[in-house]
Amino acid sequence: MSNPFVQIVEPLDPKQPLKKFFNLSKLEDVRYAHLPFSIRILLEAAIRNCDEFLVKKGDVENILNWKVMQHKNVEVPFKPARVILQDFTGVPAVVDFAAMRDAVKKLGGDPEKINPICPADLVIDHSIQVDFNRQPDSLQKNQELEFERNKERFEFLKWGSQAFKNLRIIPPGSGIIHQVNLEYLARVVMDQDGYYYPDSVVGTDSHTTMIDGLGVLGWGVGGIEAEAVMLGQPISMVLPEVVGYKLVGNPQPLVTSTDIVLTITKHLRQVGVVGKFVEFFGPGVAQLSIADRATIANMCPEYGATAAYFPVDDISIGYLVQTGRDKEKVMCTKKYLEAVGMLRDFTNSSQDPDFTQVVELDLHTVVPCCSGPKRPQDKVAVSDMKKDFETCLGAKQGFKGFQIAPDQHNSIVKFNFEGHDFELTHGSVVIAAITSCTNTSNPSVMLGAGLLAKKAVEAGLTVKPYIKTSLSPGSGVVTYYLRESGVMRYLSQLGFDVVGYGCMTCIGNSGPLPESVVEAITQGDLVAVGVLSGNRNFEGRVHPNTRANYLASPPLVIAYAIAGTIRIDFEKEPLGINALGKKIFLRDIWPTRNEIQAVERQFVIPGMFKEVYEKIETVNKAWNALDVPSDKLYTWNPKSTYIKSPPFFDGLTLALQTPKTIEGAYVLLSFGDSVTTDHISPAGNIARNSPAARYLTSRGLTPREFNSYGSRRGNDAVMARGTFANIRLVNKFIDKQGPQTIHFPSGETLDVFDAAERYKQAGHPLIVLAGKEYGAGSSRDWAAKGPFLLGVKAVLAESYERIHRSNLVGMGVIPLQYLPGEDAGTLGLTGRERYTIIIPENLKPQMNVQIKLDTGKTFNAIMRFDTDVELTYFHNGGILNYMIRKMAS
Repeated sequence: MSNPFVQIVEPLDPKQPLKKFFNLSKLEDVRYAHLPFSIRILLEAAIRNCDEFLVKKGDVENILNWKVMQHKNVEVPFKPARVILQDFTGVPAVVDFAAMRDAVKKLGGDPEKINPICPADLVIDHSIQVDFNRQPDSLQKNQELEFERNKERFEFLKWGSQAFKNLRIIPPGSGIIHQVNLEYLARVVMDQDGYYYPDSVVGTDSHTTMIDGLGVLGWGVGGIEAEAVMLGQPISMVLPEVVGYKLVGNPQPLVTSTDIVLTITKHLRQVGVVGKFVEFFGPGVAQLSIADRATIANMCPEYGATAAYFPVDDISIGYLVQTGRDKEKVMCTKKYLEAVGMLRDFTNSSQDPDFTQVVELDLHTVVPCCSGPKRPQDKVAVSDMKKDFETCLGAKQGFKGFQIAPDQHNSIVKFNFEGHDFELTHGSVVIAAITSCTNTSNPSVMLGAGLLAKKAVEAGLTVKPYIKTSLSPGSGVVTYYLRESGVMRYLSQLGFDVVGYGCMTCIGNSGPLPESVVEAITQGDLVAVGVLSGNRNFEGRVHPNTRANYLASPPLVIAYAIAGTIRIDFEKEPLGINALGKKIFLRDIWPTRNEIQAVERQFVIPGMFKEVYEKIETVNKAWNALDVPSDKLYTWNPKSTYIKSPPFFDGLTLALQTPKTIEGAYVLLSFGDSVTTDHISPAGNIARNSPAARYLTSRGLTPREFNSYGSRRGNDAVMARGTFANIRLVNKFIDKQGPQTIHFPSGETLDVFDAAERYKQAGHPLIVLAGKEYGAGSSRDWAAKGPFLLGVKAVLAESYERIHRSNLVGMGVIPLQYLPGEDAGTLGLTGRERYTIIIPENLKPQMNVQIKLDTGKTFNAIMRFDTDVELTYFHNGGILNYMIRKMAS
């Protein structure tokens, strides 16, 4: 064994000498006990994988010396234990792998070298939509339609699970990726190849951080970076600062975990934790269940951190038992963590490690709240919701404004639905969805919703029939305990039937609204509302017709559905009036924490988890019936509109091409702040007047067969046309929202794709100008692949979301950043100039480069290749090209 730390290897149990571990306590280094627990996991991985090639002794020393090195922009490698993918990001990953096999073969290499080395699980959860609701057979109908739409994609994934080793597929209908990870896939401690070591994971979904709540270090990466990890490459990361988040006190009886996470999200946004780890500690942590912690960790991307880590404690160990994990393995897990100093006691302050900084929250100060109407960090106390929304109505167009004329604030539009007359106005709720792993993984808020529904029905309250209500749990366990506890039938009576097991409304798969509702919204130019128990509410994401969307706990979702409007003060106004004329207030039906916990203790039991997960890989009969070829190379079908060999590797040779200066680039789009990956590469419905729709129509498809952008990520022709296709896109060149831009040589206003095609045909390179937080939101590799295919060579922004910057690097697109204190405004940039970006021969991480304009102006920007490894990828034209050359040589 070439590992220089072999001397600290020993058996965990002398009776099992072949089961070993690296005993970090044997390092006898006083610095270890002061490291944050999250950094200890990076250290263990570096020691275990130290080969003096990919991971060096110097890397181990840098991590051990974290207290000093955290401020020095030091790069360290990290090899996670496993990778997790969902199908929207998993399909393009498997497409890339299949195409990489073809490319390696063309270059004379062995195509079967393209094979996951790091174990990977792919959970199919993003394809199902809420086409049917409020029907006894909604679940069956939605699942049948899911298979009808996605059969080709599912066949491709099933082929991939057989063609590639170490790739396991969790079939559709099983649950949501992060909840399945929490309840079933996560090990906490790995037992593999004769070694025990901490479980850790990277995933192609930004909310992979949810698993941090169980003490498994994990975060989201771009699909491109995940593919490299699957092929055995370490992640190259800057050694992070670690913010200690101290929790004290006890939550108030009426507060939910959703209220806590929305409060933390706003707080940490204000603190500023982008690119940092957050590690929770303090006696308040001991008051939180694993489900509560997972809810808080889930929304880590919304407060901007890389990871939101809760070290393993006895409550974590108890959760493993509660969820039906093997008791003997759980005992080994605890023994290992004790041996390496990674088992935490949150009530023992002597265990507190060093942190970069410490911030504190008293849980007793948290009040019921929502977030919105356009961003998850914009917290609003429930008591202020009515006033806040009415302020937003008249405020200037922006994150907290809709710019509705004052005389229109109380507009009413009458409409007919199923033979009955109704009215809509600004603030009317038209979507109410209990959805997303953020909350459906948490029995306390789900049972809280069920108990509230029971009390509401018993009080005679109802939900208006035109409101699109739905319940999409993250696993079958949820349905099990809702049914066993007797609350499921009350949820159904209010319209919250189970419509599917998947992300659904949270990802934008909310399905159509009734036509009469859409007509009323359009006629009155109404700011209609979606209320969901999700983690994202960016414009255009949930539904094209809900301009305001609020994140709320599952009980509040039901409350607002019953009220039918967001313009209600629950303290002063009743939810409704029952048949006896009695006013029913929210306080009359809201369950207390003690009520919920009593039901949870009785009905959330290990047997449920065992029963559901023992058959998870075989329970879907439609999946089992799929017949796929066993070939190791994929046979591409030229008629397919779902799966297509991508052009990324066309013309690839073993020889490197020297990066060249970008000459005379036009600006394709000019943006302000917080342009999300939903704006860049939407996941939802394909508009009928879009370039993607025209392409699909030309291939013989009808609008009913378009499906969503997310489902078509295996086809670059659709995805290139879907790039910057969000209907809520705000481009500074255009005076209204929409996916259009100006083609400057002609002066014409065109769809973004059509403009990019014209530039490409004329041989003109392109760039994008942006403000702060460019690429915020979901970890979406197509938000980098799409611009690459449009001919975008560089992005110039004030700042980047971490994963999106990494994705741009992975595709060979240059992320440029204005110098501190500078932006398009201070430099006087209009975006109508032509830009020449000087690429010097000797590139260095984060170096300044010169940009010359055709106006004669010159300025500098930072080239955001942050590490030497990223520069290597750039020289290769991207990370996948690098991997192909490596495997083919």
